[in-house]
Amino acid sequence: MSTTTIVYEKELFIKMVMSNWDLQVGRMNKVLDKLSDEELSSPTAPGRNTGVYLLGHLAAVNDGMFTFLGIGERLNPAMDEIFLRNPEESGLEKPSIAELKEYWNKVNSLLLEKMNQIAPEEWFNRHTAVSEEDFAKEPHRNKLNIVINRTNHLSYHLGQLVYLVKK
Repeated sequence: MSTTTIVYEKELFIKMVMSNWDLQVGRMNKVLDKLSDEELSSPTAPGRNTGVYLLGHLAAVNDGMFTFLGIGERLNPAMDEIFLRNPEESGLEKPSIAELKEYWNKVNSLLLEKMNQIAPEEWFNRHTAVSEEDFAKEPHRNKLNIVINRTNHLSYHLGQLVYLVKK
């Protein structure tokens, strides 16, 4: 296999992963556009998280990607305490829905901008949560795999949020 073929295949794989990322973020944006604040404040199912909590959770997880991918500082690491380290019923004060939507949009806009600047060969380098030693044993623990993992995570929670959309 030629070097040109390998480079092409890597670029194709990156394009496939990134287009799926864009697709899921776009689907999430469409769901958010359909939901009223009242609907978003409802639990996705009895005894489950509200749409508001899931929105904050997803925005905080995506914000963490800046660190994992080594592409910049997080926009609002304080959101981790509310949406990643504690359950919804923690009693911690949450930002307003408008603030969460703004956070979601800012994170994803800047994240996409920064991800588009990553060179194809860099996508297959280790992400920052894995040591060089572990990466040598498990080269699949790379930056592109972070995007695949986070895309699946977004898709999972998006599947919950669609239950809030009124038919």
